[in-house]
Amino acid sequence: MQISRRSGAFIIAAALAFAFGTAHSQLGAQSPAAQPAPAAQSSSGLQLDAMDKSVDACTDFYKFACGNWMEKNPVPADRSSWGRFDELQERNNETLKKILESAAAGTDAGSKKIGDYYASCMDESAINTKGAAPLDPLLKKIAALTSPTALAPLVAELHTIGINPFFSFGTEADFKDASVEMAIADQGGMGLPDRDYYFRDDAKSVELRKQYVEHVGKMAGLLGDAPGQAEAVMKVETALAKAALDVVSRRDPNKIYHKLSVAELQALTPQFQWQQYFSGIGSPPIYALNVTEPDFFKALGQTIASTPIDELKAYLRWHVAHASAAILSAPFVNENFRFYGTQLTGAKELRPRWKRCVQYTDDDLGEALGQAFVKEAFGPQAKADTLKMVHELEAALEKDINSLAWMTETTKKEALTKLHAISEKIGYPEQWRDYSALTITRGDALGNSQRSNAFEFRRSLAKIGKPVDKTEWEMTPPTVNAYYNPLENNINFPAGILQPPFYSAKADAAVNFGGSGAVIGHELTHGFDDQGRQFDARGNLKDWWTPADAKAFEDRAQCFVDYYSSLTAVDDVKLNGKLTLGENAADNGGLRISLMAYLARTPAAPAAAIDGFTPEQRLFLGWGQVWCENMRPELARMLAQTNPHSPGRERVNGVVANMPEFQKAFSCKAGAPMVRQTQCRVW
Repeated sequence: MQISRRSGAFIIAAALAFAFGTAHSQLGAQSPAAQPAPAAQSSSGLQLDAMDKSVDACTDFYKFACGNWMEKNPVPADRSSWGRFDELQERNNETLKKILESAAAGTDAGSKKIGDYYASCMDESAINTKGAAPLDPLLKKIAALTSPTALAPLVAELHTIGINPFFSFGTEADFKDASVEMAIADQGGMGLPDRDYYFRDDAKSVELRKQYVEHVGKMAGLLGDAPGQAEAVMKVETALAKAALDVVSRRDPNKIYHKLSVAELQALTPQFQWQQYFSGIGSPPIYALNVTEPDFFKALGQTIASTPIDELKAYLRWHVAHASAAILSAPFVNENFRFYGTQLTGAKELRPRWKRCVQYTDDDLGEALGQAFVKEAFGPQAKADTLKMVHELEAALEKDINSLAWMTETTKKEALTKLHAISEKIGYPEQWRDYSALTITRGDALGNSQRSNAFEFRRSLAKIGKPVDKTEWEMTPPTVNAYYNPLENNINFPAGILQPPFYSAKADAAVNFGGSGAVIGHELTHGFDDQGRQFDARGNLKDWWTPADAKAFEDRAQCFVDYYSSLTAVDDVKLNGKLTLGENAADNGGLRISLMAYLARTPAAPAAAIDGFTPEQRLFLGWGQVWCENMRPELARMLAQTNPHSPGRERVNGVVANMPEFQKAFSCKAGAPMVRQTQCRVW
């Protein structure tokens, strides 16, 4: 189980944010065993009892689509948010629980690993009896450290098992030759959500830093450390944060691609022995690597050299405890949740253990568990329907590109070449991951987690210098999300999201186009947003735009930046229009493309109303209802500062307010809140 993104797997995905969903990290907070309320009788597949028809759709469409749902679905005590994504993930988790309980109790050799992993995680009594003892071997190695020059082998060992002090390391396609895997070294080593958390001077940020130092101190106390260690940790992390790029800067792929030789990397950080590190992680020969942020690694070396050895040890001990806390004894679990679950995101209670163990099993054995999930929950009809919709959405996007008045024929030709080259992955991998080399031992929860991390890390490192395998997935099949990978130019839809409210074989086509169709359109347009447009049809970082077209795009994109920056996330915090640009443009373009595709499928004659709504209205409601959610203010504040996705209300109202098609569908008058006078549009 990993607190942070798995090392070695699409390491800059957080910077090149092309996922569809909200991507919250709860760190121990999730819903109780709630099930979605039964929908009112519906012929279309809409959840009619979710709507608040007392609200004018042209005044607040989000509340019109979701108002009653929001009233009836307050955030559960062990959640910091609750929405339709969570409802679906909850249903998926119930399926996973049955699979894992059966595997844990059974004798089937094919499911033994997932059963033993889950059973070990669920054995809370055994875990509590061990206390912090499972960390002793690592803590002794840290205690034996005598000089900063000896750090590299120890950091290598920690990175291998999923503990990531100082920086992150893994593999990624070469931005300039996306057919080949290369090593990548990236910023890291910080326990707060983003580098700006270390420097914001508003009262809430200052207080949160105090709470963080208190948390680090309490974790150190659980390890038996003397007081005062937390200040040393904060000193090191602040030095790293100072040299790190902010989340908006990291959205520019040119700012996080610097291909260097090992000798050049060593010159950046002469205080850290890179060859010893590479030997320690067992990497194949590395002749060049992407050092995402050279200034960060220069500062890393300086920080190592200027920090007393005892403070470096305190920093390392903290990261061992931090990365391991969720799978250790109750005092570690509870303290970890107190800060990351309650103080940072507002959750009130720790989620039930079985839900945490389902998540951890999915994290570490996702394709073994996912294979069983697909058999239970994903039929061939969903895959066939999704693929059909993909082709219809691609045809609609092609028509849209050809009709763009602001794009020249030269760039249109390149755009269509890229569109035609997009490949799609639906539901689950063609080739399931082979976990035969991974040892899972019943009764060794932390060891299972560490060995799983090492298995994945080494599997990833083995790809260095080899051709990119575009059949691999970055999400597990039960995941309620989707993504576009610019380096592979493909769109990916796990089985977990191809279910109600996004897709149902029984639902009206308009509702499905508002749900899963908009997901498809969203991901397709990511290939042409402010980030994706910088990669060509082969996935290479290459400028294929004429200067005039690039300026025309940027002018239209700025409209989205300005508009969303004017919206309030919570209290005194506005949305960051630059951070959310790609996702906002994808939402706006994706729904428009989905509407075009739906209308191209249907006959020219007006279709009959269902449930009192026209086809176009049902499509917009299908979109609106996938985003019904409630969120605690603590999480809303954090996401506004770190997440490239806007909140649900803004994802719904922000899209329809920029669409004349919505105005027409609901007969909205000019000047209504859902009809912007100056509407933003790229696609």
